[in-house]
Amino acid sequence: MQRTREVVIGVRLRRPSPSGWIWRAVLRHPEIRFRVTAAASLIAFVLSSALSAVLLIQLNQDAYQDLVRALARDNRRTATSIETGQLTFDISPTTDSLQQVVNQRGEVVAATPRMRGRPRVSFPPPAPFEERRVGRVCGVDAPDGHCFVIVERRVGFGPDALFINSLAPAPGILPRPVSGVLILLGIPFVTLLAGYGTWLSVSRALHPVEGIRRELDEITATDLERRVPEPHRRDEVGRLAESVNATLDRLEEAVARQRAFVSDVSHELRSPLTALRMELELALSAPEDTDVPAALRAILVNTERLSAVVDDLLALARLDADRTASHLERVDLTEITDQEVLRRPRRVQVTVLAEGPVTVRGGRSDLARLLTNLIDNADRHAEHEVTVIMRTEPPATAVVEVIDDGTGVAPEDRERVFDRFARLAEGRHRDAGGTGLGLAISRDIAEAHHGSLILTDRIDGVPGARFVLRLPLDDSPG
Repeated sequence: MQRTREVVIGVRLRRPSPSGWIWRAVLRHPEIRFRVTAAASLIAFVLSSALSAVLLIQLNQDAYQDLVRALARDNRRTATSIETGQLTFDISPTTDSLQQVVNQRGEVVAATPRMRGRPRVSFPPPAPFEERRVGRVCGVDAPDGHCFVIVERRVGFGPDALFINSLAPAPGILPRPVSGVLILLGIPFVTLLAGYGTWLSVSRALHPVEGIRRELDEITATDLERRVPEPHRRDEVGRLAESVNATLDRLEEAVARQRAFVSDVSHELRSPLTALRMELELALSAPEDTDVPAALRAILVNTERLSAVVDDLLALARLDADRTASHLERVDLTEITDQEVLRRPRRVQVTVLAEGPVTVRGGRSDLARLLTNLIDNADRHAEHEVTVIMRTEPPATAVVEVIDDGTGVAPEDRERVFDRFARLAEGRHRDAGGTGLGLAISRDIAEAHHGSLILTDRIDGVPGARFVLRLPLDDSPG
């Protein structure tokens, strides 16, 4: 009879979750764009403000130096007049200059028109070996300001020495208004320019992200073959798109395996349920002709097969949910194997060869199930005997070989036997009531214990199968 598979499966698609800021940009790229722009604008504002402050300070210093040079020129003119004997009480080197000439007694002997009649400027004289002193004083009785820059010059020595004081209002915060205003206007201009440029750059960089997000929003369990667009640039976004597509490939493959698995489960459960229903319908249709013990035995056999399938499915579900071994303890594989061999009679002779305890760390029940599955599988396919070899390999590996003298497995089928519900034709003939999950569970348990399980040829050239289990050896003191 042709097998039919009907399954309805609901899959909730979860988005892949690569780490890093670029994946968060897929989900919140408007917020990311705003934050990056705000950060760039803030940095531009701070840097432009610092640069403007430096320029204003330099501008103020230049204005101060220019003023000092102008006052020094006025001093030199007046000093020339003194040295040539042409000094009068009225000093007029320039129209707006402020000057006083003071003698050693502090008397004003000459002044410019705007400083005439005012008391002398209180300013310390130059040092004995200096000709000039420059400074800044406030509270001076002079027009046009409160604080002034003063350049004082000594002319002559001894009691006849004279001191020329040239002063001018000290430069303000913006000594050159046009230049200062342009510098200050540069702060908002640079900030806005940096913010606008950053907004455009981030928008251009995250434009492919919008396509990725939109495509991911539209992918459902019914069209997993769709992929997100991959930009031509080999940057973070391009690598993200490749990672998302690779994740979608794995997801599509996983969903396909899940659907096939559910379909196989449906078929495997349908067989014993159909047999149970048939036995019950026959018994009800002709109760007087029914052999009750035989019918009950048939029902019991199908019930046991159904129970075995459910137990194996629960084991697979547990292993899929937690790929790490739980309840770790020291386990002697030799002891478990001996117990399993002696637990019930076998169809063929089973020989265990071990030089001593082979100890690993793991879950005792899981490892017992693994070894039981391997021995049961070998017992079903062997002709006369099964040999179990327990040994260790350097550097720290426990090795268990389960060997039978059956017909063996073709090389192209040696990986397929570990698939779920995979049973070869010869296996179905020998064990029509098997679940086809034993070897799949065994490999999952081995991998959960950081080991491996493979199927290979016998090393003596005799036909048969050889399962090799390798697990990390536990050599810690027990």
